[in-house]
Amino acid sequence: MHMYKYFAFYYFLLTLLLPNFILSFTEQLSLAGALTNILLPAGIIWLLSSLSPKFGRSIWLMFPLIFFAAFQIVLLDLYGRSVIAVDMFLNLVTTNTSEVAELLGNMLPVIIAVVVLYVPSLTNGVIFIRKKVRLSEKFLKKNCLLSAGVTAAGLISLALSYSGGAYAVTDHLYPANVCYNVYLAFDRTAKTGRYSETSANFKYDAHSVHPSDKREIYLLVVGETARADNWQLLGYNRPTNPRLADRNDIYAAPEAYSESNTTHKSVPMLLSPVNATDFNTDIYQVKSLITAFKEAGFSTAFLSNQRYNRSFIDFFAEESDTCVFIKELDENATSLSRNSRPDSDLLPWLDNILAQEALKQLIVLHTYGSHFNYLDRYAKNDELFTPCDYTEATKSNRDKLINAYDNTIVATDRLLTDCISRLDSIDGAFAGLLYTSDHGEDIFDNGSGRFLHASPRPTLYQVHVPMIAWLSAGYRESYPDIAAAVGRNISCLISTSRSFCPSAFEMAGIKVSGNAMTDTAASIFSDHYEPREQLYLTDHNTPVTLKSIL
Repeated sequence: MHMYKYFAFYYFLLTLLLPNFILSFTEQLSLAGALTNILLPAGIIWLLSSLSPKFGRSIWLMFPLIFFAAFQIVLLDLYGRSVIAVDMFLNLVTTNTSEVAELLGNMLPVIIAVVVLYVPSLTNGVIFIRKKVRLSEKFLKKNCLLSAGVTAAGLISLALSYSGGAYAVTDHLYPANVCYNVYLAFDRTAKTGRYSETSANFKYDAHSVHPSDKREIYLLVVGETARADNWQLLGYNRPTNPRLADRNDIYAAPEAYSESNTTHKSVPMLLSPVNATDFNTDIYQVKSLITAFKEAGFSTAFLSNQRYNRSFIDFFAEESDTCVFIKELDENATSLSRNSRPDSDLLPWLDNILAQEALKQLIVLHTYGSHFNYLDRYAKNDELFTPCDYTEATKSNRDKLINAYDNTIVATDRLLTDCISRLDSIDGAFAGLLYTSDHGEDIFDNGSGRFLHASPRPTLYQVHVPMIAWLSAGYRESYPDIAAAVGRNISCLISTSRSFCPSAFEMAGIKVSGNAMTDTAASIFSDHYEPREQLYLTDHNTPVTLKSIL
């Protein structure tokens, strides 16, 4: 035990600093920044570990650092780069258990690796505490002196990093940046918890300019994890949209991009006037477009194939007259079986809403689309591409993963076509459908190891999304200027986060004023549509140009 405790001391330090070494190579840091990222944390953690002879207690007092290190290594394995972001912590509280189970099953190797790395130190901590193991005074004094020297070198590197330009402790110095992100996550969670108070007085003062005696039905479909690159309508070389491609009344946007690659931010931006430029402040004050439609005299419904996630999505859904989360209905089903419900299970609920024959109707469908695990997102009759029988998500299985993913797009194609057919069959009604996905997905593209979405730094695959519009023949005949405008604008650069809400308003003839922050130049149905350079909302909720972060 005499020699082992000293080995355990240095093993503990090295494993805690492993993320620092990796991040110094994966992140875009200057030489001074990379040295700072190693020397300063190494010196401070080394010094803290050398202050007390009760090393077992020191290990457990630094348990948060062990947790951060393990979490960071898992994310580096998943995304290849970037520190633990604010959104990573928020995803922990806005992701349901079934999604977690599906994901963890495909991350088993790296989870085993971090267990092997960090459990020994925790075990040593318990043993040392129980056996009252102490580090010698001579050993501690020696290590205090060495660690103080390393800390001083780290501070010099820090000064050089700041003098060299773009460097900030809260962005670049691990684990200080992670601690700052934890603070931001708690701050946002607290603000979200007060949403009912901060948004209580929000009004759109909305009214409709369409005839009051004409039946109107508008369907807004929010997809999940669908990336534009795999849509036949948008140039993909596989027939993933066989039904939509057979129609001649679909407007499809080839250059549509989301301003976020996380569901808990992208969907609220789609369903409200908020976008990347004002998300950080205004999301806590606004209500969704559902409230505007209600103010304009519409009956409203929100039908979801997702689970409650304690985010703005839930708050917005509850604004509707009818709110149904179909996965929450069967209390006897297991979490995983409920998570496997296909989006087509929303159709009977859609039929029930349409059968009410309200004069003015808005229906929002929130689908589960192409979210991993892909095999659970489509029925057998949509399995066009085989083999798709992967057992784990790895680069070697990419062909099977792509086949399964493409089958989810086929299922989405069927759902959208079925929705359009229902709207089209209602005689005499003005009807319209607007669809886009919240974000896209990485699937080991171009030989990379990147998979899934919500990484702190996105790829184009994660933000390039499909967007389509459909207008009934009667609507196009009555509003030819609207139809002509969308025909022109659909080929322009489109930010879905900026355009979805004002486009829904213009399609339905809804005008808003009051304290609603609508950007009418963002509507794809407008004669005055103005494209804007594509933005991305960082995990610090700062809008940056997309090209600057790729």
